[in-house]
Amino acid sequence: MGELRDRMVRELRLRRYAAPTQKAYLEAVKGLAKHYWLSPDQLTAEQVQDYILHLMTERALQWNTINTIASGLKFFYTHTLKRPEVALAIPARRTPRWLPEILSAEELQRLFVAAPSGMPRALLMTAYGGGLRVSEAVRLQVNDIDSQRRMIRVVRGKRDKDRYTLLSERLLTELRAYWKIDRPRPWLFPGRNPEKPLNHNTARLFFNRAKAEAKIHKGGSFHLLRHCFATHLLEAGVDLRTIQILMGHSSITSTTYYLHLTRKTLDKTQNPLDLLDLSQLPAFKEVERCRPS
Repeated sequence: MGELRDRMVRELRLRRYAAPTQKAYLEAVKGLAKHYWLSPDQLTAEQVQDYILHLMTERALQWNTINTIASGLKFFYTHTLKRPEVALAIPARRTPRWLPEILSAEELQRLFVAAPSGMPRALLMTAYGGGLRVSEAVRLQVNDIDSQRRMIRVVRGKRDKDRYTLLSERLLTELRAYWKIDRPRPWLFPGRNPEKPLNHNTARLFFNRAKAEAKIHKGGSFHLLRHCFATHLLEAGVDLRTIQILMGHSSITSTTYYLHLTRKTLDKTQNPLDLLDLSQLPAFKEVERCRPS
């Protein structure tokens, strides 16, 4: 699909899709063509539906994977082939909403203690202290740490948006100690090649190893540090609008998600059972357990 691929790449670039999204969408169309061994412009809407069903039932792929493939195919048939009827035949899927397990202050302390001093610990503390995505954390440059204003500048975050977030005194101390030893430049967390930033997978490896060493059994990946940042701010009394700005959310709706995760919200909510007058309830009496005859 050489010509079709070039046309799709052009459409993706015109709409300024991020490089990982471009790659995922191209792989989605490539997978469809490989499944039928036909050029995707020769396929019918029903064949595309059958392919999605194949991914769901026979290959049993995870929801996020199938959703990305479906989005890539919709883009291809809408913008590259100008066949919206095929795109419309791909059914929209309901988005499941899973709530992450939030780490407590004590668990975070154990996590940071378990991480080796130097880059691993500095990286994890920076991700939590600034509420950063892994892609944002590894692409920080030394000049993005504004020690005078106590702020971290996030350049070209999600959807190419810049923002500022918090720089705590404790994190600044850690970063200064790390910088004195490693002297990184320009990237705050460089990869094997100092001219390039740390690889995403290496950053995730730092987190997973520290989590295992700290014997933390709650689920969650590197992104959990960002969830903890927002949740703990909310529990500390910071308003949603401020958290929205620090997190870089386009909509306040994304930020209200953290209301589901905070203990503060639940502590203020009285259980309806406690509102009932149960003073007349008979005293509890032990009864002999029913035994099978």
